[in-house]
Amino acid sequence: MPEARVIPLRPDDDEAFIPTPSPPGWEEQLADAVEFLRRRTTGDYETDEFGFDPDLTDHAFLPILRPLFQRWFRVESQGLKNVPDVGGALVVANHSGAIPIDALMTTVALHDDHPAQRRFRLLGADLVFDMPVIGAMARKFGSTLACNEDAERLLTQGELVGVFPEGFKGIGKPFRERYTLQRFGRGGFVTAALRTGKPIIPCAIVGAEEIYPMIGNAKTVARLLGLPYLPITPTFPLLGPLGLLPLPSKWLIAFGEPIETASYGPAAAEDPMLVFNLTDQVRETIQHSLYQLLLQRTSVFS
Repeated sequence: MPEARVIPLRPDDDEAFIPTPSPPGWEEQLADAVEFLRRRTTGDYETDEFGFDPDLTDHAFLPILRPLFQRWFRVESQGLKNVPDVGGALVVANHSGAIPIDALMTTVALHDDHPAQRRFRLLGADLVFDMPVIGAMARKFGSTLACNEDAERLLTQGELVGVFPEGFKGIGKPFRERYTLQRFGRGGFVTAALRTGKPIIPCAIVGAEEIYPMIGNAKTVARLLGLPYLPITPTFPLLGPLGLLPLPSKWLIAFGEPIETASYGPAAAEDPMLVFNLTDQVRETIQHSLYQLLLQRTSVFS
């Protein structure tokens, strides 16, 4: 079985410091806003075959998420040199937090902190795209169904694809099981990487477990609403809408060394033992790295 490798937390050869450019003045911001509204009203923008809308993402979605990323969760990104500047790769991460905010924060990290400003194409469950408004927004944000066909098409096109194999088992687990990875399924993400020959990049995320500490599950209400779970937290539903505000935990996101798949060849995707071993390697790498990140974080909220 391939050896699990811990994600390096502080690589010695990290990228050189690049000064942050000064923010644009109000005149430039106003001009950009007017131009954005013109494009939206005239239809002068493009979407791809999956519905991804880069213009809306850059001028609406990312600006909304950045205050959470920079000020509320104070996210630190590590190991970004392990994410290629160009070409397809599959980022595999742990999943938690009752609501999948971890996927959104990872998207911001790869766009804003990576030197090449990589787009992150998330693979989501059917339920996401069945929800009114949210499903359409997810498509425009670059997400698509978590199926091998879509994953392979995106990887072949050179996209950076994100998968969270724990699914609802990860984001809906009780707080007492925090940072303990759930089952990774049958390794569908590994077969997609093998068929396309693209590398797998393990990603460990610390911080999301504490934003909505799940101390209970209203299973009966969840079934009536058609949901996999309905979290009960110390603040929700006790505080009503105010309880939906996530706690300001300190986040660390670490990207590990790529696990190459090209040498196996596409036919290796049909080898169940190899798929199992690679799946287990990725899972163990992320689990060990979570422990390392938890030791590095001084406290939950700082």
